[in-house]
Amino acid sequence: MVDAARLAMRARRLRRAGRHPVLWLVTDPVRLPDPLAAAAALARGSGVLARGLAPPMRARLAALARRRGLVLLVGADGRDALAARAGLHLPDRRAANGVLPFLLARRAGAPGAMLTIAAHHGAASAARARRLRPDLAFLSPLFATRSHPGAPALGPLRWLAAARGLGVPAIALGGVAAGTAGQVPRRAAGLAAIDGLAPQAVAPPPQCLR
Repeated sequence: MVDAARLAMRARRLRRAGRHPVLWLVTDPVRLPDPLAAAAALARGSGVLARGLAPPMRARLAALARRRGLVLLVGADGRDALAARAGLHLPDRRAANGVLPFLLARRAGAPGAMLTIAAHHGAASAARARRLRPDLAFLSPLFATRSHPGAPALGPLRWLAAARGLGVPAIALGGVAAGTAGQVPRRAAGLAAIDGLAPQAVAPPPQCLR
């Protein structure tokens, strides 16, 4: 069984986050510059977090997501997210554009306007979650990851404590693959991966989800 199928099986056993996907593909401009094959392999109802994609590739991914019944998030640009009828993901370590128009549209009931945040900074991330009230938080790194070589991983116990402090459903990110998925705390609202859902070996990374 391929890694993606194992991850999907593990994700289905986790505590569900209501109507939200439990399995997420995260794109990366170096490690997964063309995410179309990986996205096409996802089961209906899965999610894709699109980061660092050129507009033509993002448009192709949005069209694929509509055909396949996938939930799409656009990273760091609220206007692009609204144009794609997608959700918005707010990075933790860099600014996002068009946040206010997106939040206003979300409050008005715009279709697909899910809001998610990256959570890497403990109390600061918890305060941000309370302020923005996102649908989900991507909490990382759970395990050692190629995205941040040498950076300390939270590990299951500290990840669980941090997730509880967020007050919103938390998606496990960072080193999540077939070999580690069994150690993901069952409280996780889902799993997210780059390498673990990529259709083939990927290049060394520059950065992770920010």
